[in-house]
Amino acid sequence: MAGDEPLVSGMAGRYATALFELARESNAVDAVKADLERFDTLIAENPDLNRLVRSPVFSTTEQLNALSAVLTRAGISGLVAQFLKLAATNRRLFAAREMIRGYRELVAKYKGEATAEITVAEKLTDDHVAALKSALKAISGKDVALNVRIDPTIIGGLVVKLGSRMVDSSLRTKLNAIRHVMKEAR
Repeated sequence: MAGDEPLVSGMAGRYATALFELARESNAVDAVKADLERFDTLIAENPDLNRLVRSPVFSTTEQLNALSAVLTRAGISGLVAQFLKLAATNRRLFAAREMIRGYRELVAKYKGEATAEITVAEKLTDDHVAALKSALKAISGKDVALNVRIDPTIIGGLVVKLGSRMVDSSLRTKLNAIRHVMKEAR
């Protein structure tokens, strides 16, 4: 039956599902999500950590030692630290960001939230995030979790994907449309 299909699939989905089940049993769904978000931000902002996580060149021991130091410094412990160390031990750390994305989806479904993929040219302020969540809640009728991705190539504006709907109000798209119209006018 279609309703019995897993929300997230593949290896990263299996890991995310296992972590979600453990977090739910421990009543730590939100705490685990917060730690995962912090780790995801660290990967996104630190090229060396990103390389450590994604590169098969590092041995399991090297990854575990470096990961332990990073987690301690970031204040990430408990279930998330154990989970990430297990992923490193099993040589699956390269998929950590996909596992985190899968966990976010599971939490959103569990809480009855919708998840919106947002692409912006630069980091959003807290006021902008709140306004965006409010506008998307008015449209969807659900609380909306935001997955924000920064892509300077869109120049300005934003691209919002909520479910099967997508709105592209980026300056890049608008400039391309103007360029196309100008070519046809010749």
